[in-house]
Amino acid sequence: MNKVTSTTAEAVASIPDGARVVIGGSGAPIELIHALIDRFRATGSPKNLTVINNNAGNGSIGIAAMIKAGMVAKMVCSFPRSSNAEEFNEKYLAGDIELELVPQGTLAERIRAAGAGIPAFYTPSSYGTELAEPTEEFDGKMYVRERWLKADVALIKGQKGDPMGNLTYRLAGRNFNPLVAMAADRTVAQVAELGEPGSIDPEQVITPGIFVDTVVEVSEPQQEELLVRTGVVY
Repeated sequence: MNKVTSTTAEAVASIPDGARVVIGGSGAPIELIHALIDRFRATGSPKNLTVINNNAGNGSIGIAAMIKAGMVAKMVCSFPRSSNAEEFNEKYLAGDIELELVPQGTLAERIRAAGAGIPAFYTPSSYGTELAEPTEEFDGKMYVRERWLKADVALIKGQKGDPMGNLTYRLAGRNFNPLVAMAADRTVAQVAELGEPGSIDPEQVITPGIFVDTVVEVSEPQQEELLVRTGVVY
């Protein structure tokens, strides 16, 4: 039951080429992402990744640095043109990266549906556009059928964790990370505080350990917003 690994490099070592990687937002696992970039720079793998996230990266760190390195073949996101998204913009305009644009609420529900084992659902979002198909009418209103959004690997960031993979989150980190943890075949979590089994009150557990496969402690995690604001380049 002990799911702890000692380094971020070990935590991401088995992610293969062509994997679908869903990454938690509102508290991105920067250290895990950078460990994956380090591995790519050293070995050329993993490449041709499909990355699922709320945005397409900011500045020159995290997902943006993955895109710049040439690791990402496709982005599935809601906000590709967020502030400081130059790395994605450049690759997309050059035809070097594919984009699947998904409304934010639909993105969250597609991820949640994958974790809940729901292969499809209906939403009114996007009805009337060229991409809105198939459709169906319910109680006089038109809806669009959407598919779940499953991934091979999830990278997430928690606040507290234990060796069994039980997690809590800090503030807005609870937005996407708990959904992301459930949507992949394998989930890797970095946590700021790693305690002994039983150190987290069961009432405080947000993500049960059954959804987590690997845990690594990063005691002083970097904040994406601060790195972008100060112009850090990875």
